[in-house]
Amino acid sequence: MLKIQTLEDFYRLKADWMPENLRQDIGHFNVFRLDDFVGPAAQCLPYSRKDFYKINFVVGQSTYHYADKSVVINDNALLFANPLVPYEWEPLNEQQTGFFCIFTEHFLQQNTSMKLADFSVFQPDGQPIYFLSEAQQAHVRQLFQKMFAELDSDYAYKYDLLRGYVLELIHSAMKLQPATTLYRESTAATRIASLFTELLARQFPIEVPGQRVKLRTAQDFAKQLAVHTNHLNRALKDVTGKTTTQLLAERLVQEAQALLKHTDWPVGLIAYSLGFEVPAHFNNFFKKHTGHTPTAARVV
Repeated sequence: MLKIQTLEDFYRLKADWMPENLRQDIGHFNVFRLDDFVGPAAQCLPYSRKDFYKINFVVGQSTYHYADKSVVINDNALLFANPLVPYEWEPLNEQQTGFFCIFTEHFLQQNTSMKLADFSVFQPDGQPIYFLSEAQQAHVRQLFQKMFAELDSDYAYKYDLLRGYVLELIHSAMKLQPATTLYRESTAATRIASLFTELLARQFPIEVPGQRVKLRTAQDFAKQLAVHTNHLNRALKDVTGKTTTQLLAERLVQEAQALLKHTDWPVGLIAYSLGFEVPAHFNNFFKKHTGHTPTAARVV
């Protein structure tokens, strides 16, 4: 697993130039044509977390590796990436076209009181991939074209417009989701579930040897949230239909699969990083939840 890729890394590798005032208080935003970043000489950013947000509209055959999942794109898709989840876009041929924009949290917060993590498309367990109809593709293309035009303009308030276009992209994708995944009644249970989800997400991904999951049991999470274990379990069961242990196990399996696929770390080191003192316990846990051993999963 490689280190977190920064904005500076992106510009050095992909653009071979560095914008001035890259970290200024206004935040950073830029937009690109995907066509300029494909071909035999193109360099792809490796599978890793990035310290910026990205919205990618791709047309062509490619694979999007996101956390422990790999999704094949045969036609087109709108992709959302956030700094909490490692990812990689892999073109399967040179016939790729589209656009992408990159931006920091501070850039978008100039126009909204919401945090980017509040948007479902940027949540670690949210939906990051959207396949579009022809009409939806046309709308997305138009938004990216407006970004290019505005970024090149001399208009004093162009960044306000650019934030608006980014927000419109986000909301256009969220409108494609079922309403039940976007709106939930705010209750004590949902607040506890939200805090649990945030605590769980903070522990991942595991990126370097020696990094280790610290909260490993329902009791650990309950203590951190200052609630009784039974109360935490009831809240999560009401909101998600699953217990603390089930949700934690699902996330540990997801991280284990990503580490087995994208690193050459020994299985024992992966087990230790995920909080297992004894590798055999990790082997049993992994086989119970996936049906095969970690070693078998690595060679699939």
